Amino acid sequence: MSEIQTWLLPGVPPQIPGLSLAYATRPANTVAGDYYDVFPRPGKTIADNRVVLAVADVAGKSIPAAMLMATFQASLKTLSTAQVALPELAANMNRYACSNSQGGLRFTTAFLAEYDPVRRTVDYINAGHNNPILRRSSGQIERLDVGGLPFGIMPEVKYETATVTLAPGDWLIIFTDGLVEAENARQDEYGEPRLLSAIGMNQATEPNEMLKRLMAEVDLFVGNTPQHDDVTCMLLKSE
Repeated sequence: MSEIQTWLLPGVPPQIPGLSLAYATRPANTVAGDYYDVFPRPGKTIADNRVVLAVADVAGKSIPAAMLMATFQASLKTLSTAQVALPELAANMNRYACSNSQGGLRFTTAFLAEYDPVRRTVDYINAGHNNPILRRSSGQIERLDVGGLPFGIMPEVKYETATVTLAPGDWLIIFTDGLVEAENARQDEYGEPRLLSAIGMNQATEPNEMLKRLMAEVDLFVGNTPQHDDVTCMLLKSE
């Protein structure tokens, strides 16, 4: 199962004009309920081409969560081929998730976004997920919190969308709750303040180096405490 899951997740980050990125996931068990992906979404014309950014967290752990993660990945790839706007894509994802959610018990929080390399914009929908952090080059912090309910709870949900424009030196940090809720022996959580501090100290680096330092810091904080949740993080830097 872990080998199959590895095939579902992206390998080397794609080349995206104006962006550099890095991502990683650490399952709490041999398989995870976390999902992340970056892939092109061609439009009707070259000017309409977008890049999909997705991070999701299926409720639960181990095999059941991993199976649902696989169906999420398949439905996102399939539904993204339709020429529909992001709110409709999210609504379609939600309806599909509701058909597999055991009456809302197996819901999925998700952050779905489309990056426009020409306009340098990110259109996004936050479906009940941890709010991604947009750290401007000035140090200003913005939270990407517009969207709606997690997928799989109510079939007829309308999703709101919002847009942010990325300037050179801006960082976008997308993560699952396993990162900020990682606990040490005293049951203290790593938390967003430490995450923000780590990003601020390493903002001059590239995403792959930032990711290594961030994961090393989480490891140092946690120590020998067993990991209780999947940890996923996607870092994007505007160039």
